[in-house]
Amino acid sequence: MTFLDSDITILDILRKRGGMTVSELSECLGVTGTAVRQRLNRLLEEDDIHRECMETLRGRPRHCYTLTTKGRRRSGENFADLAIALWQEIRAIDDAEMKRGVLQRVSGRMAQLYAGKIEGKSVVERMNSLAILFSERRLPVEINTAGEVSQIRVEACPYPELAEQDRSVCSLERLLFSEMIGETLQLTDCRLDGDCSCTFQVNKTAIEIAPVE
Repeated sequence: MTFLDSDITILDILRKRGGMTVSELSECLGVTGTAVRQRLNRLLEEDDIHRECMETLRGRPRHCYTLTTKGRRRSGENFADLAIALWQEIRAIDDAEMKRGVLQRVSGRMAQLYAGKIEGKSVVERMNSLAILFSERRLPVEINTAGEVSQIRVEACPYPELAEQDRSVCSLERLLFSEMIGETLQLTDCRLDGDCSCTFQVNKTAIEIAPVE
């Protein structure tokens, strides 16, 4: 499901103000109750918000909407400044082997967060599932399975501020994608080198012989 800017606005309002009703959100956003309900239904389907029934003295019961844990993660509580500070600490590690180990553990932990969203028995199926997952997060990813290699082409950097400081971010992304599809990828093109996209590829021979769990 596509995540719209209007949905992000509602998540941000609920994060700041806590539980709110349709009428309260309608007044806050300056849109109709019908428009608010459409957005809330999308967020409910994605498990970003929770709906609770509020008892009233008379008339129909009202519903109060609050953020779920998933919704908080997708709202402004991601703290980009914290991510930058943590990455700077990783950059400061002088021991190359230790730094590589930290990157592998971080990518592994991130892959665990996405594990339930990746489907498919073959590598290509998991690549397509990865593309769907990141498109829902407004990160354009294209899969190319023609020719001798299969490629994941990322049209926009998910960590632009970090990548400008340190190319190790590209290594982290490569490790993350490798964990998610279960096959080692190579970074063949990079936007930092002036290429149109960052391209990660795996040889088709590796895909054909890769064991399927």
